[in-house]
Amino acid sequence: MAQPKGSTQWPSSTGRKLGFGPLLLAVLLTGLWGVGCAVVEKDRRAVALQAATNGYQSALRWGYYETALGFLHPDKRKSGELPAAFAQLRVTGYDVTQPPVVQADDSATQVVVIDYLFEDAQVVKQLTDRQVWRWDAVTNTWWLDSGLPRFAPIGTGRATR
Repeated sequence: MAQPKGSTQWPSSTGRKLGFGPLLLAVLLTGLWGVGCAVVEKDRRAVALQAATNGYQSALRWGYYETALGFLHPDKRKSGELPAAFAQLRVTGYDVTQPPVVQADDSATQVVVIDYLFEDAQVVKQLTDRQVWRWDAVTNTWWLDSGLPRFAPIGTGRATR
């Protein structure tokens, strides 16, 4: 069955002519599938970020400082030991003032206010902690890149990072 010159249809196995409709539909579905996967990946990262920031908050708030240290990238916790300031530390409040904002470079920033005291002094202090989280595509994990909060030693005022 000869196809007329300039025709945009192909013969099917049944002898009917097919247009570009099925091909166009396949291309559109493939494109939509790709966009859908990107949205799912973005949502998955957002859920993972929320889980990481919530876990970190709970670890600090309830005094599990070794667990909080585990949220740092392994390269950032080379010694594996907590700073001396954590020995007598008790976190009494942890308020998120700016929820995580994801940036285009696979990082996120969150700002929190932490109320704390040292057991031996019993003076409540406050610090503002600007947390930078980075996405690791190899391990599919959000790591705290900015480090642990720098709690001011006794005798100093409000701390900010």
